[in-house]
Amino acid sequence: MGRIGMPEILIILVVVLLLFGGKKIPELMKGLGSGINEFKKASKGEEEAHANSKKEEEEAKK
Repeated sequence: MGRIGMPEILIILVVVLLLFGGKKIPELMKGLGSGINEFKKASKGEEEAHANSKKEEEEAKK
């Protein structure tokens, strides 16, 4: 128990196909991909903003 093999993956894929249908799955995957991209951009933006604020603090100390 604990390992997912090929039969289990196939069963999951068949269930997903039955639930959402063949036309809806590409739309769901596109939405998932764009959501991941937005999350990456947002997290990268926060890192840049944090780095900029540190630079501003260092310049203010001078």
